Amino acid sequence: MKNVLLVDDDRDLSKSVASLFDSEKFNFEFLEDGNDVSTFVAGHEDLDLVMLDVNLPSLSGLDVLKEVKKVRDKLPVIVISGFVSTENAIEAMREGAYEYLTKPFEIDRLVETVNKACGYSSGGNTLANVQVIEPVKACVDEIIGKSPEVVEIAKLIGQVAKTDAAVVIFGESGTGKELVARAIHRNSNRSANAFLSVNCAALHETLLESELFGHEKGAFTGAYFKRIGKLEQADRGTLFLDEIGDMSMLTQSKLLRVLQEKKFERVGGNDSVDVDVRLVAATNKSLVQSMKEGSFRVDLFYRLKVFSIYIPPLRERKDDIPLLTDHFCQKFALQLGQSVRRPSKKALQLLLKYPWPGNVRELENNVHTAIVMSKSETLEPEDFPFFTETGNSAEANIEEMQNDYTDAFQKIVEPIMSRLVTVSPGQVFHFLESSFERAVIASALKQFDGNQVKTSEALGISRNTLRDRISRYEIY
Repeated sequence: MKNVLLVDDDRDLSKSVASLFDSEKFNFEFLEDGNDVSTFVAGHEDLDLVMLDVNLPSLSGLDVLKEVKKVRDKLPVIVISGFVSTENAIEAMREGAYEYLTKPFEIDRLVETVNKACGYSSGGNTLANVQVIEPVKACVDEIIGKSPEVVEIAKLIGQVAKTDAAVVIFGESGTGKELVARAIHRNSNRSANAFLSVNCAALHETLLESELFGHEKGAFTGAYFKRIGKLEQADRGTLFLDEIGDMSMLTQSKLLRVLQEKKFERVGGNDSVDVDVRLVAATNKSLVQSMKEGSFRVDLFYRLKVFSIYIPPLRERKDDIPLLTDHFCQKFALQLGQSVRRPSKKALQLLLKYPWPGNVRELENNVHTAIVMSKSETLEPEDFPFFTETGNSAEANIEEMQNDYTDAFQKIVEPIMSRLVTVSPGQVFHFLESSFERAVIASALKQFDGNQVKTSEALGISRNTLRDRISRYEIY
């Protein structure tokens, strides 16, 4: 028998949730006030799980979570929210929540999560007509959205932010990779220190090296003064390396040393500089393909990719478009000193149909232009550049774009997906990445006649990591 404490001021909802589970396996206790939770937990050592609503009458559920963790750090806590808030999801996971779920519940997922948290592999009875609360309007956070993909990203941010692990963020241009990097920094123990950003694609190799590592006076023509690089400036903070796939092999090797030894030399200098900086990298390229082509170091890849986050393109999370549009309408109205104007019903329908090749950045730019151009109380289709720039009708432009994406999908992704279970393009990306990782390790092992010590040294990974990959990919 597993003992579960469910904390929610809606007793009817609590009873409905409890009724989903086998009464012979689960015993549910109920509280409606957050002030009583820590005392209850301290007095019930046999408690196996706490389910905790964020919005409680007297005390925030997130504050209750912190109190519970002080009393019993290892007790799993599932945080429940009636609305989608990426900041709440980040904070919940950062403070050690087992999971963050939103209402209305996906019942199968709720049952599975509770069973896993309590140590059951599966089980639980599902009622067909359970009534749950509909979510209120999503709140506006820096990372904006209510789609399941955005909530999962927020939870990943919360998990990794409390560590010093290096992170690689994958995603197309314009998806918001730097926003995710800033959120990781803002929720980390380094938040009081600097967050600096370098675009590796925007600088020539020599300039990028100087930008990162700094240089001594006279190091090269025009170096009239000593310069402190971004790595030094970000000491005890976070350095975000955007488009790291465009970094030269020489600079990659120097960056690898920073990750391994936490030291480097300025350009033209001989003295080592110690640095404590967290690296977060981002790329719109496949680093796996870059490794295959020999333009990205395998050892650096494994040093950076301790933790990875994939941001899907906007066309794969269209539920976020209305929220993002509303956010940008408010943002630019404030900047321009105008009243807030929002898209008409027809314009919003077209916004939802458009495939957004430039992702969130393209949406933001189009909303900005629409607000500047609009002469009415609402934003109409003709106010948005992408609807009219070709001279065709808005519907014709969108249909043409959709056809282009359909053709590209069929040519590139379908041959792969036809050999797999039905998955998303994002999962295909990770499948390809894992497949190449397996091939690299298998090839290295063969080259060194199965010697794991030499193989791990050549790949720049620990022997434990190598053993994990050998087991995971069943390399024999």
